[in-house]
Amino acid sequence: MDAGQYWKTIAEQRRAIADLLAGCTDDELDSPSLCAGWRVRDVAAHVALAPQPPGPLTMLREAARARGSFHRLNHDLAVRYADTTADLSTVLHTLADSHRLPAVTNHRNIHFDVIVHAQDIARPLGRVIPVDPEAAARAAQRVWTMGWPFWARRRLHHVHLIADDYSWTAGTGPEIHGTTLDLLLVLTGRRGVLPALTGDGVSLLGTT
Repeated sequence: MDAGQYWKTIAEQRRAIADLLAGCTDDELDSPSLCAGWRVRDVAAHVALAPQPPGPLTMLREAARARGSFHRLNHDLAVRYADTTADLSTVLHTLADSHRLPAVTNHRNIHFDVIVHAQDIARPLGRVIPVDPEAAARAAQRVWTMGWPFWARRRLHHVHLIADDYSWTAGTGPEIHGTTLDLLLVLTGRRGVLPALTGDGVSLLGTT
């Protein structure tokens, strides 16, 4: 995939999230996502903030408020934006094609981020946001090799992840089979996907 293909997937996933949100009730928006401690609306707000990052002074102030915790900073920014933005669906549609990025990241990171967060939103609500297996494989490979914040290769070094819908594998040991998208969710710590996986290595994931 070249950069244009990454951005195409990013735009498609943003629009898919926007379309899903448009049909959600307030109770659904306030329900838990797959991302622990985040409501559906908080995850959507996080996705919407990516192409409109705060300036350096705001980030410094927010970092101080979060006591240096990157996770807390992201969470708090998302919650405040979610609670003050009436129509996240419209925002995401408007910004879907934006190539603007926070200074600390790149399009490959935004690519896996939006794919994972689309599932964080859709799956608990019983909805489906499809992802092309090649795009999911590229995202999985990025997460596998990047280290922080998921440390996937360190956590899952003792199992062999094998995608059933695309030519992608990682790790060595007892096998774990699943769609590339489900394996991506495992790599990013979404334990709710475990029932969809098969293989002798699944039982070992409780130790990661």
